Amino acid sequence: MKSNELSENFGCMLFNDKVMKERLDEETYAAVRRAMTDGQHLSNEAAKKVADAMKKWAIEKGATHFTHWFQPMTGITAEKHDCFAETDKNGNVIMKFSEKSLVKGESDASSFPSGGLRATFEARGYTAWDPTSYAFIKDGSLHIPTAFCSYDGSALDKKTPLLRSMDAISKQAVRVLKLLGKTKVKKVVPNVGAEQEYFLIDKSVYEKRRDLIHCGRTLFGARPAKGQELEDHYYGAIKSRVSDFMKDVDEELWKLGVCAKTKHNEVAPSQHELACFYSQVNLATDQNQLTMEILKSVANRHEMVCLLHEKPFATVNGSGKHNNWSLSTDTGENLFDPGDAPGENKQFILFLLAVIKAVDEYQDLLRISVASAANDHRLGGNEAPPAIISVYLGEDLEALLNALANGNVYVAGEKKQLEIGVSALPCIQKDSTDRNRTSPFAFTGNKFEFRMVGSSENIACPNFILNTVVAEELKQFADELENASDFNAAFSDIVKKTLKDHGRIIFSGNNYSEEWEKEAERRGLSNFRTTVDALPHYVDEKNIKLFESHGVLTESEMRSRMDILLDNYANIVHIESLTALDMARQEIVPAIIGYEGFLLNTLNSKKRCGVKKFGLEKKTLDRISELAEDFSEKVDAIATHLDEFPKSAESKVRAEYCKSVLLKDMEEIRACADGAELILGKNFSPFPTYADILYSVKY
Repeated sequence: MKSNELSENFGCMLFNDKVMKERLDEETYAAVRRAMTDGQHLSNEAAKKVADAMKKWAIEKGATHFTHWFQPMTGITAEKHDCFAETDKNGNVIMKFSEKSLVKGESDASSFPSGGLRATFEARGYTAWDPTSYAFIKDGSLHIPTAFCSYDGSALDKKTPLLRSMDAISKQAVRVLKLLGKTKVKKVVPNVGAEQEYFLIDKSVYEKRRDLIHCGRTLFGARPAKGQELEDHYYGAIKSRVSDFMKDVDEELWKLGVCAKTKHNEVAPSQHELACFYSQVNLATDQNQLTMEILKSVANRHEMVCLLHEKPFATVNGSGKHNNWSLSTDTGENLFDPGDAPGENKQFILFLLAVIKAVDEYQDLLRISVASAANDHRLGGNEAPPAIISVYLGEDLEALLNALANGNVYVAGEKKQLEIGVSALPCIQKDSTDRNRTSPFAFTGNKFEFRMVGSSENIACPNFILNTVVAEELKQFADELENASDFNAAFSDIVKKTLKDHGRIIFSGNNYSEEWEKEAERRGLSNFRTTVDALPHYVDEKNIKLFESHGVLTESEMRSRMDILLDNYANIVHIESLTALDMARQEIVPAIIGYEGFLLNTLNSKKRCGVKKFGLEKKTLDRISELAEDFSEKVDAIATHLDEFPKSAESKVRAEYCKSVLLKDMEEIRACADGAELILGKNFSPFPTYADILYSVKY
């Protein structure tokens, strides 16, 4: 797509503001804008006009169907397509799309995860149009972004809590801003930019790996001779086949109004990254879901497979999704912009302190927000932040807060030019602080980067939790300041108390080091190493109180989410264990036996021919036979433990069994199989090796 075509085609498949302005009368357009910005309900008459305009626009674009597009607790999107075409009483085809079809859909909720929010016999669920997110056309269907709820109105999706949390943080942030004299601000919006990491491999090797097909990650695989040690893939020249794929991805996203901006090679072989512009968090969530779908579909067209699993290959870096989060007002101000004089910027200081306090008080919730069986393999692996939550601010901000805590005047350092030592190069102004790539939650100039989010995760989860915990701290600040007789004194008290009570969460060093783990323990910071360790804290009393007080989740909705996440963890590990057992019995065992037979035949042939030296064959046969015996024991062990899997137990019991028994079994069976792989002749390998997979895209 050429630059002039880009400007013409950007958002061409999006029923966006420009399209609505052209196709709706002024009154209806104004009503839709109020729904988007102020949360006002549309009248039936206005919804009817929107539906009619949307239908005509979609048909002109070639759409034949429409669908309510929603995000259930499965982690992916869902859709049911209905045709615009109906027949009249004379049997003639007419194209119909009513306001009822736009606003409300009825879905069978019986097969979606509910965590006990509905009884088994209660199948009905509803999808409700989200007017804050634009409808779009994809694959010949008009997609209408919606929320998804049960028959009694309980949230069965990931979008509804996100929308509720946006209202919560806006309400409390506006209170604080009014106390600071910003009376014109009516709304505060969280903005997010998501950096999406992924792997691209050739479809031919993918189709020969049962573990990749069923689990999204390799359950077996020895370290290749060359992994990422040379770091030559990072930011390297993009291969032509991958470049063609990336161009198609960009074009598909641009048509849908997704501002795909950055693309490059990541650290591991076959790993890449795509980043988008910032947008309002509910839009960013929808756009990231679309991005993941399009990455997969376009890869398929190019005879490749896009892997979004957090750790598809054990010996190289996994994939994350850095969640860059900020707050802005409806007047266009970034609340995390320190300005030229941050020491005098009460607004910046209050919002910064609210985040610090929130991260410290709700470490458990932030860990829960990124918890999954897949992400457990990545967190703490010296490639991603550890499971210990901390905040990185940088030298300048730490100096500012230390001065405030001690009642001193903060004097900002001079802006410095970067000395490169080459006269021909331009002068570059040095940033006020470095970046800390090991920190799970880092301030990066005018935003926070939450680096723990997994590559396959729906970003609605970390963001609705982040919005809510910060809303709570802003509420506490507003309560205190509103009741204060002396604002400046109260402000000073907030600063000193917050830093005294919550300064422990600030850390600027190496989060990967063993010393930090010990130091974090001394500080009293939590360290939930696994999803199973973290999830039960979802329903701690303080967390229930938090979500209920801000109207984001009810206790029953929280308990359902905990149960769904535990159940999902158990199901994933159980499926992985079954897959590992099948691969062991049906592929690895025959390969080992076949290689033993080959060695034995070679040995016997040499003996019959009178050859007296056959040490290599004997030594290799002894080694592979020893491994085979060990492997056989491990296969029997995992088979027994799978038979003993407590299928009928509650989700927490099943998840704990998977963590303590099945994961251990898989590690042990893998160690044997990977050892055998290094001995087996190439012709006896049961499936493509890491070297085959990671370097499968050759040009």
